[in-house]
Amino acid sequence: MKENIATIPLTDAFRAADECPFCYLEREAEQHAISFILGSAYMEDDIREKTDAIGFCRAHFKKMYDYGNRLGNALILSTHMEKLSQELSKEMKNFKPGKSKLTTKMKRTDAGIKEPKTSLGTWIAEKEQSCYVCDHFKSIYNRYLDSFFDLYKKNAEFAALFEHSKGFCLPHFADLVEAAEDKLTDDEKKNFYPKAFSIMTENMKRVQKDVEWFVAKNDYLNKDKDWGNAADSIQRGMQKCTGGYPADPVFKAKL
Repeated sequence: MKENIATIPLTDAFRAADECPFCYLEREAEQHAISFILGSAYMEDDIREKTDAIGFCRAHFKKMYDYGNRLGNALILSTHMEKLSQELSKEMKNFKPGKSKLTTKMKRTDAGIKEPKTSLGTWIAEKEQSCYVCDHFKSIYNRYLDSFFDLYKKNAEFAALFEHSKGFCLPHFADLVEAAEDKLTDDEKKNFYPKAFSIMTENMKRVQKDVEWFVAKNDYLNKDKDWGNAADSIQRGMQKCTGGYPADPVFKAKL
């Protein structure tokens, strides 16, 4: 199969022997986006127009702050907040409260409810889900999923990488399974799903045993025994459950 812009990094991610190749790709894309916009791109009108409109999620605002370049962050923030303020003023001007009901007034407030009841709540909820950095990975993620199945079906070397991989985090595994429903024939599913499920079962148990040994190693009876692969099992276990790299050092600009 001919290599392209998606197959090369995807193959590299599997060769990295990570707990989740898609987490590996996501981190690469995230760091690229942050270093890009806080490099010199924030001075470009077309980029600032996008960041002003799209904004950033809470997690990536924090990572941008940690990255450094306080002036770059301030310039991005200043025009983004200007646009937000304009939109907020419009939303508040057009705001119409709903009709109050006695039954709702008697209920206790539940801030965990995610379905907004007002136009203002809907607008803010949309802003919370809008992020330039998140969108960068989302824009190429589906291409990686498509390339995974193309390689899996046509490239024996890649199929072997998959079969000997450490599996995936649960969120990315769910995406892979959902994509398989569209990308594979019924006969191909009969071969793929047993392999994928076996890989996940084996590797979830592997990491779980490492975590269990980490706990056991803290018993004085085991203090002189070898750590094995348990020393970094906490972060690997967290990654398997929810994705990401909890033990990663702060991503900062290279001075």
